[in-house]
Amino acid sequence: MRRFLITLPLVALLLLAGAIAFGGPWEPAPMASIVDPFKNVDISDLPAPRRVAARDGERLAYRAYAPQGTPRGSVVLLHGSSASSLSMHVLAKALAEAGMAAYALDVRGHGGSGTKGRIAYVGQLDDDLEDFMRSVQPTRPATLTGFSAGGGFALRFAAGERHVLFDQYLLLAPFISQDAPTYRAGSGGWVSVGVPRIVALSLLNAAGVHAFDALPVTRFALNDQAKKMLTPAYGHALASNYRPHADWRASVRNASQPMRVLAGQQDEAFFAERYAGLFQAEGKDVPVTLLPGVGHVGLVLQPQAVQAVVTAVLDLQAAPAIASR
Repeated sequence: MRRFLITLPLVALLLLAGAIAFGGPWEPAPMASIVDPFKNVDISDLPAPRRVAARDGERLAYRAYAPQGTPRGSVVLLHGSSASSLSMHVLAKALAEAGMAAYALDVRGHGGSGTKGRIAYVGQLDDDLEDFMRSVQPTRPATLTGFSAGGGFALRFAAGERHVLFDQYLLLAPFISQDAPTYRAGSGGWVSVGVPRIVALSLLNAAGVHAFDALPVTRFALNDQAKKMLTPAYGHALASNYRPHADWRASVRNASQPMRVLAGQQDEAFFAERYAGLFQAEGKDVPVTLLPGVGHVGLVLQPQAVQAVVTAVLDLQAAPAIASR
């Protein structure tokens, strides 16, 4: 019995070490429907990146799109997983043409902000967004609009203490959770997840150990060319932060600002037809619009989808403000 009790912690330690060393994500096959549409985007008029200082001194990149005349409001755009501000170019231009000041961010760990795939701690992205808003001070009303993983992070922010930094929230085909009814396995083939490594690192984090948080826990279905431009993998901290809280149901319930959801009926990453029921199940009357003939990436590229996003922002900003909790 004594030998068994001595051996048990050693076995647990070996299992933990094995999960960290060998339980990471595999390399998924490239997913053309997510990557290829961006090849046809005209970026000849892409604004040069600007920089804003975060509280740790890191200078984070973003692109600003100014309207003609005085802005009627502003929109801050959060890109999807692996991407950067460039992926929001078409949408940002359309919003500016509609009279709004648009800001497309390179979320830390992506594009020109920090080290790709890494952040220092869970919650740093929330701090970064607050720092951006305090520094740039976009015209009010201000709408936070997030696409895919960015939509999940927008929901996270809407449910937090700093939600009043924005007046409205627009979620575009948001990632909610791997446990949510909207989730397709592997986001339809877009991501591979190293579940054993995530479990092991979560246990270490609970014990206050963060030494391995930079190890990749998710990889994205990029081709070789895209890997050079985008963020091929997320470390544990970034993967944990760029999404809603683990209790995603509480995130839905706690979001009090005006909110809408848009998604394409042909979304190949998520079950778009289940968004409405997901919010209703948590007692939230969040309007959900499904766009026919639109897939996941088409939501931020196809003309009819882009116009629907612009209209949704205008409608949100025209609605009477509500009292903040």
